[in-house]
Amino acid sequence: MEASQYLHATGLYLLCCHLHCLLRLDSSSRLSPILSRFPILVRQVAAASHFRSTILHESKMLLKCQAVSDQAVAEALCSVILLEESSPRQALTDFLLARKATIQKLLKQPRHGAGIKTQICSLVELLATTLNQAHALFYTASEGLLPDPSMPCGLLFSTLETITGQHPTGKGFSVLKDEVKLCSWSRHLPASITEFQPTLRTLAHPISQEYLRDTLQKWIHMCNGDIKTGITNLLAYVKTMKGLAGIRDAMWELLSSELAGPSWEVVSRRLLEKPLLFWEDMMQPLFLDRVQTLTKEGFESISSSSKELLVSALQELESSTGSSSNKHIHLEQNMSLFLWSESPSDLPADAAWVSVANRGHFASTGLSMKAQAISPCVQSFCSALDSRLKVKLDDLLAYLPSDDAPLSQDAAPGQPARKPAFDRYADATTVQGLLQTHSVACIQHIVDCVQAELQSLRDIMQDQQDVLRGSNLHAVLFMARLCQSLGELCPHLKQCIVGKPGNTEKPANEMKVPKKQGMPQEMPPGQAKWQEVKEALLQQSVAGYQVWSSAVVKVLAHEFTQSLLLDDAGSVLATATNWDELEIQEETESGSSVTSKIRLPTQPSWYVQSFLFSLCQEVNRVGGQALPKVTLQEMLKSCLAQVIAAYEKLSEEKHTMKEGAFPVTQNRALQLLYDLRYLSIVLTAKAEEVKSGRSKPDARMEKVTDFLEALIDPFDLDVFTPHLNSNLNRLVQRTSVLFGLVMGTENQFTPRSSTFNSQEPHNILPLASSQIRFGLLPLSMTSTRKAKSTSRGIDTQTQVDPLPLSRAGDPAHPGSLFRQLLNDEDDSSASSLFKLGWLSSMTK
Repeated sequence: MEASQYLHATGLYLLCCHLHCLLRLDSSSRLSPILSRFPILVRQVAAASHFRSTILHESKMLLKCQAVSDQAVAEALCSVILLEESSPRQALTDFLLARKATIQKLLKQPRHGAGIKTQICSLVELLATTLNQAHALFYTASEGLLPDPSMPCGLLFSTLETITGQHPTGKGFSVLKDEVKLCSWSRHLPASITEFQPTLRTLAHPISQEYLRDTLQKWIHMCNGDIKTGITNLLAYVKTMKGLAGIRDAMWELLSSELAGPSWEVVSRRLLEKPLLFWEDMMQPLFLDRVQTLTKEGFESISSSSKELLVSALQELESSTGSSSNKHIHLEQNMSLFLWSESPSDLPADAAWVSVANRGHFASTGLSMKAQAISPCVQSFCSALDSRLKVKLDDLLAYLPSDDAPLSQDAAPGQPARKPAFDRYADATTVQGLLQTHSVACIQHIVDCVQAELQSLRDIMQDQQDVLRGSNLHAVLFMARLCQSLGELCPHLKQCIVGKPGNTEKPANEMKVPKKQGMPQEMPPGQAKWQEVKEALLQQSVAGYQVWSSAVVKVLAHEFTQSLLLDDAGSVLATATNWDELEIQEETESGSSVTSKIRLPTQPSWYVQSFLFSLCQEVNRVGGQALPKVTLQEMLKSCLAQVIAAYEKLSEEKHTMKEGAFPVTQNRALQLLYDLRYLSIVLTAKAEEVKSGRSKPDARMEKVTDFLEALIDPFDLDVFTPHLNSNLNRLVQRTSVLFGLVMGTENQFTPRSSTFNSQEPHNILPLASSQIRFGLLPLSMTSTRKAKSTSRGIDTQTQVDPLPLSRAGDPAHPGSLFRQLLNDEDDSSASSLFKLGWLSSMTK
């Protein structure tokens, strides 16, 4: 027993029982003369009776051990069969139940860290060992097939045959065989003792292959439930994807080494009719569930922390006052303070020797942040979010294949490639899909939070006084900038959605084929999803800026309307500006010419200038260069609509003249008409109007214009109109820089509708319609035709009436110096300043 020789101990115990029968020492023969002479035999009989239970217990405990040889298991099963007088089928059941108990015990041991990897690998090894031993012990080959020495089978039956089989005298198994050889007293024993051999009451029939297969399949099915529950509980202790990948790779190494030979496939097919796939059938679904849980929990944590950070930032913005000590809050309230302040981080430290082309795509500097009007608060939020996404992404990438994984792990250089037990990265696409789904859900959660906060602030700001200086508007702008910047400042968000960058050569070649055939290129799913996310962020950003623009337009239009409707003489004089005095030649009825002077407005009213300048101030205060184009266009449309509404209200009041009200004189009507046309030019999106083919002004605008023109003498209006248009055109050009963001880039580069004299031989660039600071710039000869063709453009509303060409000779007119230098140049073939390469390259 102490040497774990349970089969030999069973034989000795059965010999004791045989002796008891021979000596009649059982309980029915208490008057045996032997007991009266040897009373100690009573105690020996009682002691020997305990060996049976001990041998059975130890034998069944050995069945639960994993690291035991096939022979030891066979002897333990033989002991059980002999002591319990059971059959081989019952032995198979005992063996499988013992291993099932071992699996349950192994899975119920709570461990952490690397211990879980050891547990799961031990479980896989136990399953493989159980099937191999079941084949070695219980499987019997079909008749006529030669046994394979590398795959032993039927060991249990051969062991039983050796112990219980009938053999010639002296050649069979005997319990006291060794003692008979060594001890002299053995010759005094009868043959019934020295040649004692255990016997089976029933024949040990071999187990059929069908029964063995059916029993093992049922056992696998029963174990699956325990394995699923146990592995799920164990994986709950694994908190990272890197830990899951480590367990999976350890299983791969174990199965690739233990089950790499062809014998395992033969054993599996003999016992189960098909290979037993440990990973695909048992482990992979459980690992995928844990991957999904970890990914979901990780991104939910990122979502909740981002929401808390957003709420905290909004509370800090809304509760801040002018005496707030947080410098970033001041910069958030007035972006111009941030844009026009210098800091050491404006330029990278290596800006002097590293070119822009060699810099990383995400190497952002303070200057680039200012150019994009990304405030420090937004930078801090995006940095915190991106760092959390990076941690999660790096952890998840450990579960996905790396570029050098197949070469470094599956086949080492210089060694024959071994067949892998399973494809570790077969579920990489599924995992990538989980990453994309949960990352999109995370960013959508942030967008929903922003949307809810914007709606709440919009409701609060409806009846708020001094909304432009209130803290709520700062919070609105913060969220608008945040949604505008998330896609740019969170590069790991894009990587989560688009996917892990891999080998780009194959996709590049595949993308070239439809291009050659003239077919449209299809965007990859990940890239398409990223575009959807960017579009959702942009829409939310535009919604935030719309709240801000509505508040700005509402306040400024209210002030403009109040100033416009002031009809007392003092207010009219207070808002009056400079008028220009012109001399005109008029022809009398007799044919002689008469010189007369007229006065026309050259500047808009003060409240008009104040309205536009305040509008520019508000746009610049929030970083107007980074405002979405659609926001600026909608803002200008809204401003123009409010201006027309104010003039409509003025016309309604003048139709119902109140007592004591100052009448609208012709001069005031001229000024009002001049103001209205100027505002119409500035606040109209020219490029969009030309693109849509709309040339007729709005009906409301025509109605107000007709009202004002009706207050002016028709003959005077005919005389004033050309000069009024000239003044208006000059004013638009002069104020295009001052009101640059409001007027928009499409107004600054529209071509002039007037064509220059085709006989002019000089190679020049036509004067821009909204710039008067530069004259005619020289071009290279190759671009002469382009310059002439672009000079014949569509006339937009920026030009109310083209400037007379006769003014080109005016010394005070812009570009006259360039024209004079060109006209003074007689020899066209001679070297000219305007044909120099460096000056030509400036235009490119």
